[in-house]
Amino acid sequence: MAISGRFVAVVLLGLVPVLLFPGWPTILTTTAVLAAMLGTDLLFAGSPKRVAAVRAEPQNVSLGNAVEAALTLRNGGSRRLRGSFRDGWQPSAGAQDPVQDIDVPAGESRRFAVRLRPGRRGDLKAPHVTIRSYGPLGLAARQRTIDCPGSVRVLPPFHSRRHLPSKLRKLRELDGKAAVQIRGAGTEFDSLRDYVRGDDVRSIDWRATARRSSVVVRTWRPERDRRVVMVLDTSRTSAARIADETRLDTGIEAALLLGVLAERGGDRVDFLAFDRRTRARTGSAGQGNILGRLVQAMAPLEAELIEMDWPAVPAQVRAASAHRSLVVLLTSLDSGAPEEGLLPVAERLASGHTVVVAAVRDPQLGTMLRERSDATGVFRAAAAERALLQRAAVTAELRRYGVEVVDAEPHDLPSHLADMYIRLKAAGRL
Repeated sequence: MAISGRFVAVVLLGLVPVLLFPGWPTILTTTAVLAAMLGTDLLFAGSPKRVAAVRAEPQNVSLGNAVEAALTLRNGGSRRLRGSFRDGWQPSAGAQDPVQDIDVPAGESRRFAVRLRPGRRGDLKAPHVTIRSYGPLGLAARQRTIDCPGSVRVLPPFHSRRHLPSKLRKLRELDGKAAVQIRGAGTEFDSLRDYVRGDDVRSIDWRATARRSSVVVRTWRPERDRRVVMVLDTSRTSAARIADETRLDTGIEAALLLGVLAERGGDRVDFLAFDRRTRARTGSAGQGNILGRLVQAMAPLEAELIEMDWPAVPAQVRAASAHRSLVVLLTSLDSGAPEEGLLPVAERLASGHTVVVAAVRDPQLGTMLRERSDATGVFRAAAAERALLQRAAVTAELRRYGVEVVDAEPHDLPSHLADMYIRLKAAGRL
């Protein structure tokens, strides 16, 4: 049961006769009248126990966008249902109108829509709906919570999509579609064509020339059907918040851009999120487009407050691809973790694959280096300088093993990683 503000006003009005005619008879009479009004209102209120709630699952929505969650209430009782309901979405779902008035005649249904604007990525849930049914006087209500589970999957926003057109244009240039195919645009034989002035004489195919009356040259293209394996670190280091997002979210953005770009470049993509066990796995072999599979796999990922099991990573890579591949490790270069796990594993992987380590650098370090106006600023600058030197040392050690390193600030990492993929593809190193 619940009482309304109207009943409080009636109680205050009942104090008037008590003040004018003090005594027990007046008090008892006023109390009896108020109790009778309250009981009558509850008696004639529609029964919330006879209400059935059916939820229509909302569509997937990207973080930052809005979606409507539909809810249908059916009044199975014999009285009209007047009151309100509250849809129990968790706070991060961003329900803008979770409480709405209802007026459902007996035996009929009404459909309501709750607008959601989620504030975080993942599967957001609504376990129940609370219905409050008021009587004809509006003094009191009968209340009941109905189990009506629902959820909405919030997908990564993919802000790095804005870089995709320019990166695809570079791929088309590599593929020889922008102008005339020339030697050096790739390492995989494409076709033969007639020699034109300005062609590299080293590209002349003498056997084909001997069979024809004109000089013939070979054209080349970047390798296709290569393997790209992306390993996203979901251990405790990925929970660190850098700039306006976590390291995990930045890694997701970089993996999305690289995955779509690699598939458009004709390569096969495999993605796995790993810490001590596999949190997500998908790839080009599934149904549908690669972007849809990637965002569905990445949406529920959360950073786990456990250490990364680096010795198990090579086995995960072998399970994804038994052939030589481009292995991209989206992880951290902070001091402590690389020396213990990343460096030996990267050296081991580099013996059979082309390995790229992509890490996020905190832009605050650069700000701390420049602010030296007082003693506190000087000490902060020294700490930032030490952190950057440690990252540089780890980067140099990785490159000594033949590992490529992309160390960039959050908003630059996806673009720089895509550029690294294009450079490796142009050099024939995939």
